Amino acid sequence: MSNDLGRGSEWRKPLRWLLLSVMPCFGLFCTWFWGAFSGGLDARETCELLEGQTYDSAYREENWQEPSRLFPLHNKCNASYDLVPAWINPTIVCLAVATAGCLITAVVMTATHSRLKRRLRRVPEHL
Repeated sequence: MSNDLGRGSEWRKPLRWLLLSVMPCFGLFCTWFWGAFSGGLDARETCELLEGQTYDSAYREENWQEPSRLFPLHNKCNASYDLVPAWINPTIVCLAVATAGCLITAVVMTATHSRLKRRLRRVPEHL
């Protein structure tokens, strides 16, 4: 038996999965940032001038906590129009699942790799 742990696919290396998790994590951050600041600094101005929607002050006062939530992202002009694009929240969920999947796979591969390494140290090689 050889002490070569590199047999098989390169995808079995835990570091590769850890590095791979950086991509969806970066995409997650960028998507969240895009959604969080999609309404601009002045929601009234964005609604009326850029989007052509009526700004409902009563609705905004009643739902004052919505724009400050971390998830799901909403910044509504009125009850029917949201400044946050519809694709933002599902994309955040998908990228979070992808990041978690990569990190879980890295942990499993690390455990498997260390277990195999210990097993190979105990077994003497016979010629």
